[in-house]
Amino acid sequence: MASRTSTLRFFSLLISSFAIVQMAMAGDPDILSDFLLPANGTVDANYFTYTGFRVLVGGDPPTAFKVLKATLAEFPALNGQSVSYAVLEFPSGTTNPPHTHPRSAELLFLIDGTLEVGFIDTKNNLFTQTLQAGDLFVFPKGLVHFQYNADAQNPALAVSAFGSANAGTVSLPNTLFTTGIDDNVLAISFKTDVATIQKLKAGLAPKP
Repeated sequence: MASRTSTLRFFSLLISSFAIVQMAMAGDPDILSDFLLPANGTVDANYFTYTGFRVLVGGDPPTAFKVLKATLAEFPALNGQSVSYAVLEFPSGTTNPPHTHPRSAELLFLIDGTLEVGFIDTKNNLFTQTLQAGDLFVFPKGLVHFQYNADAQNPALAVSAFGSANAGTVSLPNTLFTTGIDDNVLAISFKTDVATIQKLKAGLAPKP
């Protein structure tokens, strides 16, 4: 009996160790060097500099919701560094529709204006907040969330930080209504009719 108890304790410790290792490995894989070299194998200070946000300085505000990203795709030096940024510009009355980031939490810093923000946890609890300039809000990794500028007069500007060089974005409207899922499947899922689903798809279709 004592031997069996010892064996169970051993397996319990082993499983716990695996769980701790998995938590420690969450996010981007660790690298074994200071940074990862580009394909040509040579770097200088320019490689570690990203200038894509210069357009924000002195530029005209956008007329529609706009996201400027500094992720692995735009800034290759982020490869292996587990960080990235996005700047979100919200004209009055615009929204960043419900979406998820499968590979990272999001830490949003509101620079200017106000924003209605929220996320839904896996128990379908909705957490919402009205942010003022200077506020931070965290959207947990992988959970559906949104931002909305309800101010009819003023724009809003926010910066989001991610714990991944490639956090990924899954837009719920686009994923559901622009990827070819059968209209009948969507109609049954949303307890509506095919005509309504087709109207939703038409509204999301690219304008000619």
